Amino acid sequence: MGLSRRSLLAAGGALGAVAASAPAASAALTAPADSASGHGRVRTGFERLAADGYALLAGERVGVVTNPTGITPDARHVVDVMAADERVDLVAVFGPEHGFRGTAQAGGSEGRYDDPATGLPVYDTYLKSGQPLADVFTASGVDTVVFDIQDVGARFYTYIWTLYDCMAAAALAGKRFVVLDRPNPVTGRAALGPVLDRAFATFVGREPIAQAHGMTVAELALLFAGEFLTAPVALETVRMTGWRRAEFFDATGLPWVPPSPNMPTPDTALVYAGTCLFEGTNLSEGRGTTRPFELLGAEGIDRRWAEAANALALPGVHLREAYFAPTFSKFQGKTVGGVQLHVHDRRSFDPVRTGIGLLVTARNSWPGFAWRPDHWIDKLTGSTRVRTLVDAGAGLDEVVGAWSTDLAAFRSVREEYLLYR
Repeated sequence: MGLSRRSLLAAGGALGAVAASAPAASAALTAPADSASGHGRVRTGFERLAADGYALLAGERVGVVTNPTGITPDARHVVDVMAADERVDLVAVFGPEHGFRGTAQAGGSEGRYDDPATGLPVYDTYLKSGQPLADVFTASGVDTVVFDIQDVGARFYTYIWTLYDCMAAAALAGKRFVVLDRPNPVTGRAALGPVLDRAFATFVGREPIAQAHGMTVAELALLFAGEFLTAPVALETVRMTGWRRAEFFDATGLPWVPPSPNMPTPDTALVYAGTCLFEGTNLSEGRGTTRPFELLGAEGIDRRWAEAANALALPGVHLREAYFAPTFSKFQGKTVGGVQLHVHDRRSFDPVRTGIGLLVTARNSWPGFAWRPDHWIDKLTGSTRVRTLVDAGAGLDEVVGAWSTDLAAFRSVREEYLLYR
């Protein structure tokens, strides 16, 4: 997998600083990551940063990489909060896919503009990396880049690669990089699924991590810095308090904001690491419905798919025969048949195994099944392995077993970077 196993977690390492030392004033942020919050909910990295009077950012010109998920527990945006606080010299905002304020659909962004609410310049990071992105940071005049975005736990969700690209660009531009942590909404219990082959690296997977990585953004930042980045970055992370790896999002006490237009609820995130694979097929993945990634289907599919999928006895989920008419995306305005996922035991539910089971049974039960002509499925799964095995008629266990060695190796490396227990 090309993992070096370098560990950049200093013994007792407080903020998880890499390369640059944290100011002494930030010592209040170094409480044990799994200490109780004291009020029944998780305290995010931003809350802890603010409670410490933004000491970690003192004397720095600051830019923030964020989107609508960067909010406080009372649903104020962190940019609005910091812009109004004289203790922070906030000079720029950087928007990812879908944009800073979240107005763009998949594969889009908001471009360069001045934010009407704060007057701050908003720079577009989407599809920028390397020196062009470093040039954006330089042009913005920032000293420190802060990252605060809610992830959903899947390798192909692009915000973690925005994190990666921004870290690499910060290293090139000589900027300090601070990651404010938020929960993995589907827990951090385990890494699941195939590990990316670097030959298939794209913006939906830059480096060899598992399809469901089971990490927070701060843990991923440490992993990226320790295993993949070619130049050292002055990285610091601000951990949460009160979060346990086995907790789902509804246990955090935090408000949910859709991280992207087709991620409306934590239930969507729960299935996404598996059912997003249908983006690589000619079936609808439920975009254009009120239950994206929970509804899957195509014209000509009938009850036989649901029957075949339920016969696999996939843990924690029932597959209901379903019919729906997407309002946009695949099959817009047409009634299609398929399945709806009903997760009844989320602790035993395995999204990746479920997604593979649904691919296998869709291919076997519907003669119209086809991969997207560009073999996008290979980018999503990280190699040709899943596609070729499914095409060869392999069963669910054979496909899932094909990545066991790579996954075990990734899990071993991942363990070095976990901040919470």
